[in-house]
Amino acid sequence: MPIRTGSCHCGAVEFEVEVENDFVGVSHCDCSYCRRKSAYIATARLDQLRITKGAEHLSLYQWGTKTAKHYFCKICGIYTHHQRRSNPNEFGFNIACIEGVNPFDYGPVKIHDGVNHPSDK
Repeated sequence: MPIRTGSCHCGAVEFEVEVENDFVGVSHCDCSYCRRKSAYIATARLDQLRITKGAEHLSLYQWGTKTAKHYFCKICGIYTHHQRRSNPNEFGFNIACIEGVNPFDYGPVKIHDGVNHPSDK
């Protein structure tokens, strides 16, 4: 499986992700947090994404059910990845952080209904 590399804006945090057929399930989420960060997110299993540099520069943000774990660089503020609430065995990762990727090349993407998430009922 091909490995792609990514980083935050300032380069303090670097990661690699194994990808199948480019990126799986590029999407946006409309929950209150994701609407504000407006990232293009793809999916990887937990064992497919590894922080290769700067784990100490990652900050964790959680709210609500505290199931999802959103990570961002505490130096430049860029969201890199999160452990999903919908499937805690997966990471969502910001494809805009992947070297050589322009997320706008993906055009309109699927929007997940995070406002009405089943875990909130």
